[in-house]
Amino acid sequence: MISLEAPEPVRLNSTIYVGGLENAVNEKLLADAFLPFGQIVNITLPKPDLPSSKEPHRGFGYIEFEVAGDAKEAIDNMDQSELFGRVIKVAAARPQEDSNQGLGTKTAVWETEGWIAKHGGVSQEDRFATQQAQRAKAPGDPMASLDTDIAGPHPE
Repeated sequence: MISLEAPEPVRLNSTIYVGGLENAVNEKLLADAFLPFGQIVNITLPKPDLPSSKEPHRGFGYIEFEVAGDAKEAIDNMDQSELFGRVIKVAAARPQEDSNQGLGTKTAVWETEGWIAKHGGVSQEDRFATQQAQRAKAPGDPMASLDTDIAGPHPE
């Protein structure tokens, strides 16, 4: 019924996303709720990112059916239905996006390859500010920028 071993490559058109899950929901309960729609190959409930989290899952999961038509039927019948007192969202699963893109990444968007070229690079104002900062750091005479004609002693 449910395969908890490493599945074969995911068949995206036969995999559905189930969101809005109550913490009490587990793989067995999902299997019981979605079994009427067809043979289930795999159920995945992603764990929270933080190891200190007490939550059993992140509030969503994926169910892979043997037949793509069964997945569509499950979406049509279970989307916006209630499970454990919560309205659940059931939709076709989308391919996982590259982990180096979008919100939640660990890399700033401007550090990704090609971003600066696509978005125009550095403005003239930023270039000027950088040059000013570099000049300010340059070692030299700290009195060089002072106008000694006005301030300081006047030798006579």
